[in-house]
Amino acid sequence: MALETLIASPFEPPPPERPERRALVLMGGGARTAYQVGVLRALGRLLDDGAFPFHLILGTSAGALNGAYLASVARLGTRAFEQLAAFWTQLRSHHVYQLSALRVGRPNLLTAGLTLMRQVRRHRALLDTMPLVQTLHRHLDLPAVSAALADGTLDVLAVTASSYTSGEHWTFFQTADASCAPWRRPGRRAEAQLIDVEHLMASAAIPFLFPAVPLWVDGHKEYFGDGSMRQLSPLSGAIHLGARQILVIGVGQPQRAGLTTAAARSEEPSAGTIAGHALASVFHDTLQADVEQAQRVSRTLAQLPPAVAALLPYRPVQVLCLQPSASLDELALKHVHELPAATRDTLAGLGALETRRAGNGSAAALASYLLFEPGFVQALMQLGEADARQHVQALRALFAPAASNRTVP
Repeated sequence: MALETLIASPFEPPPPERPERRALVLMGGGARTAYQVGVLRALGRLLDDGAFPFHLILGTSAGALNGAYLASVARLGTRAFEQLAAFWTQLRSHHVYQLSALRVGRPNLLTAGLTLMRQVRRHRALLDTMPLVQTLHRHLDLPAVSAALADGTLDVLAVTASSYTSGEHWTFFQTADASCAPWRRPGRRAEAQLIDVEHLMASAAIPFLFPAVPLWVDGHKEYFGDGSMRQLSPLSGAIHLGARQILVIGVGQPQRAGLTTAAARSEEPSAGTIAGHALASVFHDTLQADVEQAQRVSRTLAQLPPAVAALLPYRPVQVLCLQPSASLDELALKHVHELPAATRDTLAGLGALETRRAGNGSAAALASYLLFEPGFVQALMQLGEADARQHVQALRALFAPAASNRTVP
């Protein structure tokens, strides 16, 4: 994270002062973001019935979908997290994308290639994402987002996307606070806009898999893709908007490198393994480094003499980052049989489900982004809840004024 993100420029007004301005930052990762739902459900049980605990919600890619849904039900308080879990429980792959595969004999690289070529011609991407558009229109109450912002339940909803046109990384934010101004940093921009389904589709447009989405910025149209691309500073938006406490939930996979067997390392990777690795690179954000930088600078600020700290236009930020404690690739491998037949056959043809070849640990990496099916979703949610229980004390510290003394069930 650039130091100027955390330390406000003297030429700009300081962020809004609020002792408890909490932000929820949700990273991207396709179906993997069901993990976030488990963490949040456990958090809701920890906080018990009460007011919605976040003032700012910032989401990237599928994390933006989770964030927007939470914003739409924020007036339910902590029960909003159970609502989000209920939404994911009924979600299926055919609610998110459609893939029409050629069914000619056993799946192989040729039939997979022909299938994907036909998909690109029809939909400008490997997958038809119209089902996701329809799902969002059916289940996402955008007027309720505006109502939550208007009555103060929530201060800001923001989503990120990457412009294929300009190469800049954008944060689009919606707020009822007229004093919240746009900002610009090298390679990064922010603009106040009314968040709609197009913004969410742009943020979640995984490169190659989902088509680019046009949005209007600076009076002209630009094409946008997944917000995880070029996301150099995941915490910058929350800090700029004045967050004093940040809970960030990622779905990163730091364990991937150690999953491949010694014998497999010398074998040539399949097309599916390469595709899975490429997607992992897209979602391999700088989150951990950003968190460590924020914590390090905040500790320095907290150690300043009170008289000096009172004169400065910036404050320490408390950051808690939760990420999966187990391999999501291996978890996906146990559930690939749940994929729709067309998707499974195409991935099999690409070699993405072949565990005997090189890249064994990432054999199901590509599938894990597309597995919006009950078994995988429930397993991710259970992992998220378990990880949250392992961090109860840290969560209590972040939500100290709101948390009770009870444990997460």
